[in-house]
Amino acid sequence: MRNHTLLNEFFLLGIPQTEGLQALLFVIFSFIYLFTLLGNLLILIAIISSSTLHTPMYFFLGLLSIFDMLFPSVTCPKMLCYLSGQSPVISYKGCATQLFFYHFLGSTEGCLYSVMSYDRFVAICHPLRYMLIMKPGVCVSLVMVACLVGCLQATILTSFTFQLSYCGLNQVDHFFCDIPAVLPLACTDSALAQRVGSISVGFLALMLLFIVCVSYTRIGIVILRIRSAEGRQKAFSTCSAHLTAILCAYGPVIIVYLQPIPNSLLGAMVQILNNVVSPMLNSLIYSLRNKEVKRSLKRVFQNVILTVWE
Repeated sequence: MRNHTLLNEFFLLGIPQTEGLQALLFVIFSFIYLFTLLGNLLILIAIISSSTLHTPMYFFLGLLSIFDMLFPSVTCPKMLCYLSGQSPVISYKGCATQLFFYHFLGSTEGCLYSVMSYDRFVAICHPLRYMLIMKPGVCVSLVMVACLVGCLQATILTSFTFQLSYCGLNQVDHFFCDIPAVLPLACTDSALAQRVGSISVGFLALMLLFIVCVSYTRIGIVILRIRSAEGRQKAFSTCSAHLTAILCAYGPVIIVYLQPIPNSLLGAMVQILNNVVSPMLNSLIYSLRNKEVKRSLKRVFQNVILTVWE
């Protein structure tokens, strides 16, 4: 990629229309980022420490917690450095690396949501065959496929973006390196890269949403056939947290990458929701709406208190 560019660094302009608010934003985003890391770490510890949670559903939930710690770590540290008054400059290789891991982790997490919807479909529609279908080898294979899809998606997007020549302006009108913000800086025609980016992101998002919709349509049909209200409530409660997390994840993606005319302020606000807020909400959603996780977290805190007391 070095042969195609004369630039060796980019200048991140940060969040639009926030001049003079850097100190306040630094405090807010630092708190959210730390809360995200702590919340998802606690969920992961709760799942690992409780033998009753060693099931396919919580295996995927534990992986989701890991991704919810890694995903904001791609962009938040650099954003916090910029807000604290440090240099907003990012190297060319650093920009490409940031874009790759942003789409790799984001795409893999999107695939994981679809895998989790399939897991719920099997659990509710085929409960007697659940452990036979969702064997450990099958679960690991599904996760490996999700990672492979994410890696392929990120490789395609990064390659098409950074095969262009960047030899003029180096000011990225965003708080991190993403396709809509980097492509306008190219010295050569970026129409092909823009089309590939929109088609690739849109196709993957729609395909994964299709899997989720099919799974939950089948789940909804089965739930409606349950005669007891208590049974319907129990079946629905296992899916509501997952559906809420999916809406938080896919909404920003659709707005940012499929909007006809890119808007820097709207894009920044939506990306903050996607990068910073959604990973934090996932830990709250799954911990507050899941009785098993709450019981396990309570035991973890009790053990910690007893250890400190002794």
